[in-house]
Amino acid sequence: MADLFERRARALVIESLAHARIVFIAGARQVGKTTLVGDIARPDGNHPMVLVTLDDRATREAARDDPTGFVAGLGGPAVIDEIQHAPELLLELKRAVDADTVPGRFLITGSADVLVSRRIIDALPGRIDRIELWPLGRSEIEGGKLNFVDELLAGRVPRVSGAAVGADAYAQVIAEGGYPEARVRPAGRLRSRWFRDYLAGTLGRDLRELADLRRADESERLLRLIASQSANLLSYRKIAQQLDLDDKTVKEHTLLLEQLFLVKRLGGWRPGLGARETARPKAYLCDAGLLAHLLGADEGRIRSDDQVKGKACETLVFAELIKHAAWAEQDVRLFHYQRDREDIDFIIENNAGEIAAVEVKATASIDRRDRRWLEHLRDGRTSSFKAGIVIHSGPQTIPLGDRLWAMPFSGLWA
Repeated sequence: MADLFERRARALVIESLAHARIVFIAGARQVGKTTLVGDIARPDGNHPMVLVTLDDRATREAARDDPTGFVAGLGGPAVIDEIQHAPELLLELKRAVDADTVPGRFLITGSADVLVSRRIIDALPGRIDRIELWPLGRSEIEGGKLNFVDELLAGRVPRVSGAAVGADAYAQVIAEGGYPEARVRPAGRLRSRWFRDYLAGTLGRDLRELADLRRADESERLLRLIASQSANLLSYRKIAQQLDLDDKTVKEHTLLLEQLFLVKRLGGWRPGLGARETARPKAYLCDAGLLAHLLGADEGRIRSDDQVKGKACETLVFAELIKHAAWAEQDVRLFHYQRDREDIDFIIENNAGEIAAVEVKATASIDRRDRRWLEHLRDGRTSSFKAGIVIHSGPQTIPLGDRLWAMPFSGLWA
């Protein structure tokens, strides 16, 4: 369960509570937000606070009926759990922290990213810190010590030896995923049932509440199609044709799935800043276990089906990278890189313009072709290129040349 693991986001939350008036923990349902804030806010915790949850019907109705009175009645520092059920509270919180600017007034959580609303964004600048909480990272589960993103941008790579080889390196990890309850269930129908019910609740309730949708089934069909094309360039037009929907509807539903932290779009990297805005994004599922469920793939199929294992391995690495990026000591952005014949799965860039590149291979052996675009990027970017890495299912980390390495999957949680 979530409370068995030390969450890396915990330190970020405590740090923000010392400086920001409102701290918002945003993440999908069932990733451990309530457990995390409950631990921080308990009477003998790091930041004692009153805790209310809007999952409770009576509390939710009170907040919606009289948001001003509800906020005023909270008194001292307070946690408001699942604020997406009453987003109107955010403007009342803004008024409260304008009247009293002491930091750490409110710690709020949301299973939908309510801050994407233009009205909310315009009201809260300078008053709120936003921290993402993803499903458990493998580093959290295994007790890893390194931040992979920080290591690469420092020109270092985790040194691994004796790692599991071939599908043993990733199949079980992918099938489990990072949702705390799903990963501890036995493989098979019990885990599948959890994912089925999770999607039914998230798409049937949260999505409809977020956008007043009457056709949640359309979003589930879209989610399954995105899963089948995870790690591919995103084409709203092609998806619309496959689902017999219009482009606008597909785009709107994709953005809603992103607000629920089920899907994430990854922009294309270009050396020129302006050119990135025109590059087509890729779409990824945010959890490899959820991807496997949507593809109908158990551990055995992940091992044997090449069509599944490639996208599943790339999704696993993506899911770990977004977590390490959230915990990193420096602000970073993630991209994919696809230009002419060149194709690199992930580019990590910091605010200084320094980059690291990551290529993912399910195989245990690699050859020159697997690193050619890393070499090309290194040679073209000179000093700004800090590290290039091929993640593969071999047994150890090996050098591939100047600032290039091959590394086992388990280096992600070293």
